[in-house]
Amino acid sequence: MSGGNSPRFLANADRIALVRGRALAIRRSAFTMVHDAGLGHPGGDFSAADILASLYFGVMRYDPGQPRHPDRDRFIMSKGHCTGAFYSVLAQAGFFPEAQLSTYMQPLSMLNGHPNRNYLPGIETNTGPLGHGLPVAVGIAIAG
Repeated sequence: MSGGNSPRFLANADRIALVRGRALAIRRSAFTMVHDAGLGHPGGDFSAADILASLYFGVMRYDPGQPRHPDRDRFIMSKGHCTGAFYSVLAQAGFFPEAQLSTYMQPLSMLNGHPNRNYLPGIETNTGPLGHGLPVAVGIAIAG
């Protein structure tokens, strides 16, 4: 299993450039989503973009075609109100088509204000209330 677009074998400067480009794309996408919806948390989305890009495109092991693979790395977006950035990175990583981002916060959209694992692949657990991501992640880690 490897990262969806893992740059593990690129030279360090190339990896940094790739991750920076992905982070910028996450910010642009999140801005567009929040602007078009008239709802969201752009500051939180922007602050999460670098770490999301670094993890999804430089560190984590996952397979968008098998989002529940038992050997995948798991990411819990405890700051669940920052869905613009989270949905953007999941789309860039191949978990669902990027065109779906335009449905953010629309009625009946799977891209609502808080991540829901029943709606989209790549989401490990529902989040939104601040503070519960860490205990959920600990429980997942203990369970194996």
